[in-house]
Amino acid sequence: MYKETLSKYQAKSWFVGELLTPSAPFDQKSGRETWTVSFAPDGSYFAWSQGHRIVRLIPWSQCLNNFTLDGNVINNVGDRRLSTQNSDGQQKNIPREHTIDCGDVVWGLAFGSSVPEKQSRCANIEWHRFKFGQDQLLLATGLNNGRIKIWDVYTGKLLLNLMDHTEVVRDLTFAPDGSLILVSASRDKTLRVWDLKDDGNMIKVLRGHQSWVYCSAFSPDSSVLCSVGASKAVFLWDMDTYTMIRKLEGHHNDVVSCEFSPDGALLATASYDTRVLVWDPCTGSVLFEFGHLFPPPTLIFAGGENDRWVRSVSFCHDGQSIASIADDRLIRFWNIEQKSPQAIAPLSNGLCCAFSIDGSVLAAGTRDGSVYFWATPRIISSLQHLCRMAIRRVMSTDEVKKLPVPDRVVDFLSYRIM
Repeated sequence: MYKETLSKYQAKSWFVGELLTPSAPFDQKSGRETWTVSFAPDGSYFAWSQGHRIVRLIPWSQCLNNFTLDGNVINNVGDRRLSTQNSDGQQKNIPREHTIDCGDVVWGLAFGSSVPEKQSRCANIEWHRFKFGQDQLLLATGLNNGRIKIWDVYTGKLLLNLMDHTEVVRDLTFAPDGSLILVSASRDKTLRVWDLKDDGNMIKVLRGHQSWVYCSAFSPDSSVLCSVGASKAVFLWDMDTYTMIRKLEGHHNDVVSCEFSPDGALLATASYDTRVLVWDPCTGSVLFEFGHLFPPPTLIFAGGENDRWVRSVSFCHDGQSIASIADDRLIRFWNIEQKSPQAIAPLSNGLCCAFSIDGSVLAAGTRDGSVYFWATPRIISSLQHLCRMAIRRVMSTDEVKKLPVPDRVVDFLSYRIM
């Protein structure tokens, strides 16, 4: 049955490349896992935690030159670069490969880009240690010892060492507005908000989780933060007031991954209860449910140890495709308009995934420290969907409901009908 199902979908998604970890005598010990993979916002770099303190930074164009899609070598999507200066105000070199030793096991990493017009929230600080050039590109790494290290991507230079968490820093996320606001999620049950333009000053501690915090994600406009964790926790935070907006209830086990859609109208969460739920973050209601086990498991099965734990979820930039990784050795590619996967692919011991900036490739990290790349199913978005995304980027669900249009149009704009 497994082989029949795989052959049914494999024509739509196929393996295109891999980045393997060099073997070493200690590789079988814990600490080798690739917990995070990430793409730079402009597509210039790809980074992953290779295990045992090491983070690899590779120019994405270098990877693309070795990949093939549909029998053709992938051309570089453009030699775009985020900036012309590094943190010292000097002209920076072209992207090149780096290997960074972070000093401890790396759990989380994230790219952050700076926009000079975005001022620090600390108005009383008249000088700063670092003067970031236009569109500066940074890499934040969260470590096993609770520290967060900030690196200049183009030079590999350590810029900041943030110390306040008391347990593992499980996840990191930058505000997408270029303000260099960084949020860290930790096993110490807290989220901490850092202002890197204020030399890494910690702005706020967000408390509310009763156990480990696994992941966090900003909405595209940086106004809302989602955090997920153990004990079925899914929280939404107002990042202007640093207060909790609401708690979303629907999962039956630990929630380990989350991500907003590009228009901010949808929120996807992955859980050990074998499901990915897609929410309307404005109302807190569940719009779609993608199960990884059929028939659906009982609550006792979903709420405990099982072989269908969903480890990671990622939203594609087309606003329609979602990828998930589960313990059943499969990657699933979903379309929000369909209840069953549009494609599946084999992957053993998968832990995390992320789409490339153009959405053509999915990167997946595994327990052995390696990364595997898959071509994503091609979708041509309808004009209606593109218009819906454009509207939802600037209007919330409540604002859509007040529009003087037919109810069916309101339901379509609210993703209640497709």
